[in-house]
Amino acid sequence: MSVTMAAALRGSLVTLVKGLGGPRWQQLASRPLSVSAGLCSAEAPPARADATFKVTMVPGDGVGPELMTAVKEVFKAGDVPVEFEEFHLSEVQNMASEDKLEQVLTSMKNNKVAMKGKIHTPMEFKGELASYEMRLRRKLDLFANVVHVNSLQGYSTRHNNLDLVIIREQTEGEYSSLEHESVTGVIECLKIITREKSRRIAKFAFDYATKKGRSKVTAVHKANIMKLGDGLFLQSCAEVAQLYPKIKYENIIIDNCCMQLVQNPYQFDVLVMPNLYGNIIDNLAAGLVGGAGVVPGESYSAEYAVFETGARHPFAQAVGRNIANPTAMLLSAANMLKHLNLEYHSHMVSDAVKRVIKQGKVRTRDLGGYSTTGDFVHAVVENLRHRPVY
Repeated sequence: MSVTMAAALRGSLVTLVKGLGGPRWQQLASRPLSVSAGLCSAEAPPARADATFKVTMVPGDGVGPELMTAVKEVFKAGDVPVEFEEFHLSEVQNMASEDKLEQVLTSMKNNKVAMKGKIHTPMEFKGELASYEMRLRRKLDLFANVVHVNSLQGYSTRHNNLDLVIIREQTEGEYSSLEHESVTGVIECLKIITREKSRRIAKFAFDYATKKGRSKVTAVHKANIMKLGDGLFLQSCAEVAQLYPKIKYENIIIDNCCMQLVQNPYQFDVLVMPNLYGNIIDNLAAGLVGGAGVVPGESYSAEYAVFETGARHPFAQAVGRNIANPTAMLLSAANMLKHLNLEYHSHMVSDAVKRVIKQGKVRTRDLGGYSTTGDFVHAVVENLRHRPVY
């Protein structure tokens, strides 16, 4: 730099300082240097959260308690500002009662957010048709179940780079718990479809597609056989679709949908369907990307959000063997953190899980490896690269 340019620059700075004045200059000088949030590097941890979020936790049956332990270990290692209120509710371990159910509901209503394992429903009829799982959904009106089926980088399957969303209405349909024996040896099981709830889940699907920048919604049905019930669901979806002209709308029969998912799942974007079909498609689609151990899920009402695994299996045969895959529950926990606007911690957890999968060195048995649940959790903790520093 020339002497002339240096002198000119020095003069400009002196003029600037004089123009600011003493007090104003001191005020600016005392402020710490910072960069706008939009330009901050991911390497820089955020400031400490002002509050701790309370979340209801229901471990459920099977490997649920082990998966929840994995979540708590990762959250502790990452200094995640979440405090769990834990309740053990089980129909098969004699830990279910009306009082316990009310305690869980009260906690969920207070906290608005919950993490839940699978509460196993025994097949034996013991006087109550509605399971505790169903009663929780109805009491909280958790009408929309969302399962994002996304291929994991580093784990190859028949169909790679999958990205589709399954939205299931889960408060009516075949799960209405309305069964009776009309005459000896003849059981009537009622499937309830209402216009109000069909339109509500259809609107949820189209709103979701709009918010997430997705281009197509497909309604799944069996209206060729159940002309009135599924016919009403299909009609409701078509009516709602007219309100969203920028989103392509299609419909497909459930049996053909299953075949198409196996042959060419890339044709689907967002799928919306009644209760039973959603349960079937959730599990089929989970199998396309690695199984029940890798797909997260969540359920929503107007007020509450419950985060769980996408394919609901207790995996009872793995209890106590330290072999369950915690990927789905950890990704679900990351989604919960995002819901709580803890974006930094959400990315920290999900990125660590995905990094372990991508590296391929630590794999549980369901993904063809020999690692234990503990090994996987340890690897995730080691990959929590950006821990908040206080």
